[in-house]
Amino acid sequence: MSESDDIYAKKRSPLGDFSFDADVARVFPDMIRRSVPGYETIVFLIGCIAGMHAREGSNVYDLGCSLGASTLSMHSRIDCPGVHYFCVDNSMDMLKGCAKAFGRRIPESDYTLVRENVESVEITNASVVVMNFTLQFVDSPERDALIRRIHDGMPGGGVLILSEKVRPGDAGQERFMASLHDAFKRANGYSGLEISQKRTALERVMKLDSPERHRRRLVDAGFDSVHQWFQGLDFRSFVAIRTDTSP
Repeated sequence: MSESDDIYAKKRSPLGDFSFDADVARVFPDMIRRSVPGYETIVFLIGCIAGMHAREGSNVYDLGCSLGASTLSMHSRIDCPGVHYFCVDNSMDMLKGCAKAFGRRIPESDYTLVRENVESVEITNASVVVMNFTLQFVDSPERDALIRRIHDGMPGGGVLILSEKVRPGDAGQERFMASLHDAFKRANGYSGLEISQKRTALERVMKLDSPERHRRRLVDAGFDSVHQWFQGLDFRSFVAIRTDTSP
């Protein structure tokens, strides 16, 4: 059980950029549950999608793994032998929490924790790659190349599961969705001060793309099929599939 998120409960001056440090790792499960509509459903269904597509003897990557929720979900649904999980994050605090969360639920021989920026990770023999609200924190000029490398590191039949907060193209819709998201967070116990401070801290490090930009990037990288399978307000998840051409 994680602690309750109180990071922005008091006025912070100066207000620094949001980072995945020890304070965030301490409260992360509570923070994301109260901030992202449908997060628990997304994580559960990531496991289901992975169970459909993982291949014997392949690698599964959780890029920006935080505390390993997606990996735990995938491990619970993948039943083919010889799968190895690579859990990648540039925050040592998150990786320490990830190892603790795995405990005895995943044998140590079945996973590797990698402290590295996701842009630098080599992707090989990947039947499943997950980026669950990770790409939005990658510098915009690096995103196309990262998605292309993921595609190129997959055999036929591989899938990329990409969850992101998106930027609506219509200004009126953007205002409405932002107001509804604030109402969602207030209903989950956040104060106006908490909402305002966290928004400001995130805006400097989290750069959003439109749904159309995400789709175009995935297609341009070479994925043959792209499907949006989830939406909760402006939080969406896509699955991109590389066609299996084997006989």
